[in-house]
Amino acid sequence: MSKIEWTERSWNPIIGCAIVSPGCTNCYAMRMAHRLGQNPMTPAYADLTRVVNDKPVWTGEVRLAGHDAITAPMKRRTPTIWFVNSMSDLFAGGMEDSWIDAVFAVMALTPQHTYQVLTKRPERMQDYVRGITLERLSKAFAPGALRMSRNDVYRAFGLAEKFSYDPPTPRLPLPNVWLGVSAEDQRRANERIPILLDTPAQTRFVSIEPMLGQISLVSDLGGIQWMGGQRGCGGMHVGTGAPGCPRTPHHHHDARCRPGLDWVIVGGESGPGARPMHPDWARLLRNECSAAGVPFFFKQWGEWAAHIDRDVDDDDWRADYGRMETGRYCWLNLAGRTGFHGDRFHVMRRVGKKAAGRLLDGVLHDGMPG
Repeated sequence: MSKIEWTERSWNPIIGCAIVSPGCTNCYAMRMAHRLGQNPMTPAYADLTRVVNDKPVWTGEVRLAGHDAITAPMKRRTPTIWFVNSMSDLFAGGMEDSWIDAVFAVMALTPQHTYQVLTKRPERMQDYVRGITLERLSKAFAPGALRMSRNDVYRAFGLAEKFSYDPPTPRLPLPNVWLGVSAEDQRRANERIPILLDTPAQTRFVSIEPMLGQISLVSDLGGIQWMGGQRGCGGMHVGTGAPGCPRTPHHHHDARCRPGLDWVIVGGESGPGARPMHPDWARLLRNECSAAGVPFFFKQWGEWAAHIDRDVDDDDWRADYGRMETGRYCWLNLAGRTGFHGDRFHVMRRVGKKAAGRLLDGVLHDGMPG
């Protein structure tokens, strides 16, 4: 079972990664890979990280985790939600297309499962998904490919006694594969989400974790209303209720009917060096999701919890802020800076992930795509 609240199991057929943006700075996978690399029982992780300023950092090398890791979902009949590559990024530099083919082939051959693919490299994901074909995926199981013969496929499905096997023909895009991007701030949201929305997929989502700044998902960037839109393409569309895109058949072909996000995950940072998340950042996305009818999942506050909301708890500014400037406390305003006079000034206190919990204004938000 996975400790990640929004999935059931993690599947890591490929391991290793590289830092690409501020959200990677305190990556839990980087720390875990370093620990595993020191363990003689997990030699596959050796040398995937190096120590820089007393902290483990990805080297940029990626590698296959092994035959058993690649075929793991094929050995499980019970329908399961899998987070793909929690210890890497499926579309990171260095990933061979044949490796990605093998991952997508396993997903195609296990329609009972649901797969969540999350990346910070949406350009490569888009190029790959647009070019994928069933013929290409079938070659991932050619004799000798990744040391996987047809007999391996038979055994994975409990069909070892058969001499031939004709898997059900999948359709593209794979309906059991959700594609998503990470976005830690508005800049990365602006860069990555429009590419995701133009990528063929049954379900699209964004994971805003760690949340390092205020993000709005209703920005009209390039004509795309991220929180609205329609899953169809061409011809007659049935909208999702976004402004200008009602839940009735219609025939316009502009940005109002482009796909929108199907799911939004939000979470603060945890672990060593964790940075605080302003409560209003999470509230804004909760409210936007509610207005657009998009499932909202609040994963965690992370290491920090609100200690004083000056506007609510200390409107006459009588609190002793001088003793709350260092150590377990952090000043934070809406702009993400520490200025005392900034808008919506909060004092955040480091209490630990467990104590900070998962409640947003006293409510547990566990929204998932239908």
